[in-house]
Amino acid sequence: MTGRALVPGRRHVKGVLDDIRRRLSEGERGALPVALGLIVLWAVFEILNDNFLSPRNLSNLSVDIVGTGLIAVGIVFVLLIGEIDLSVGSVGGLAAAVFAVLNVNQGLPEWLALVMAVLLGSLIGALHGFFFARFGVPAVVVTLAGLLAWNGLTLYLLGQSGTINLDSDGLVAKLTSYYFNDIAVAYSLAALGPAVFFLAAYRDRRRRKAAAMPYRPLHEIVVRTAAIAVVAFAAAYVLNQFQGLPLALLIFVVLVAALDLLLRRTPYGRTVYALGGGVEAARRAGVRVTWVRISVLMVSGTMAALGGLFLASRITSVSQPSGTSILLLNALAAAVIGGTSLFGGHGRTWSALLGILVIQSLSSGMALLSVESALQFMITGGVLLAAVVLDSLARRSPNSRGRT
Repeated sequence: MTGRALVPGRRHVKGVLDDIRRRLSEGERGALPVALGLIVLWAVFEILNDNFLSPRNLSNLSVDIVGTGLIAVGIVFVLLIGEIDLSVGSVGGLAAAVFAVLNVNQGLPEWLALVMAVLLGSLIGALHGFFFARFGVPAVVVTLAGLLAWNGLTLYLLGQSGTINLDSDGLVAKLTSYYFNDIAVAYSLAALGPAVFFLAAYRDRRRRKAAAMPYRPLHEIVVRTAAIAVVAFAAAYVLNQFQGLPLALLIFVVLVAALDLLLRRTPYGRTVYALGGGVEAARRAGVRVTWVRISVLMVSGTMAALGGLFLASRITSVSQPSGTSILLLNALAAAVIGGTSLFGGHGRTWSALLGILVIQSLSSGMALLSVESALQFMITGGVLLAAVVLDSLARRSPNSRGRT
């Protein structure tokens, strides 16, 4: 077999459409439907209220997505093996409470309290994974028990007052309040992102061509790079119209990209996808099932802790965990709406970014329109249900069943 371009030049458009249909038939929706839906959503809200696409609102939106978005990234890992983590909201709240108690009440330096809070999330994830992988307790049961237990521990740590205020000028507070005011920072990163993508895609093309494997044509890589560049520079331009690039958004995008590389470019990532395709098949292929199960729940716990700290940073305080169920549902909805399958084996960390943009855009747009909270929950629930139905229909296709 000789190497060939995935899509011949003249049939480039048809090839792209065929590729989209193939992905859908295999149960993988991809980013395109979500991106198109997001564009429509933004257009509708802008028509109804011309403040929606203002630089101020979009900048605030880019920071608001980070806390829940980080939790959603962790959920993606668990969904990829066909499981679910119900404890993420409670773990995030507990991590924030532990940070506040150590830093504010005990006087521990912020950086050390932050590290310990994140490590606590990893430890909790490992504990959940241990009971799931070693004792065979369903992950949904283990993490449901965690949801209740960690909520109770958070209430205990916060004490009678139920609230601990953070230093508004401290390290954690600056996670969501610091902006790079120099416009060169945003534009430089907007140029760096497409450049890295092009170099990685071109290197992969050369490697595949040398190995006589199907490879993408150069012009398709250029088109994809151009599309990323347009989005990146448009985002940089809008952010620079307000206060510049938010540090929170930069951290979020870097973590999403790094974890995407972990999943798609490393042996560990391939074992996660393999396990999502079937436990027995993965075991026979030499996958260390127990270790992978524990590790994905550790990732979920770590990202939940980080997300909880960013959410606390946004309001510079930690309070009783009254909204953990809503946080869990929003994070889960973000992962699923973004394109991660509830049935395992399909999804990427970028799914969480796209999904949380949809969720937070709905919240922001409806807040500008003064839509009451009850209706907001119903609309968000409807969007989540639609995403799950589409995922289920895609998984029922013959090609998808054959792959599973």
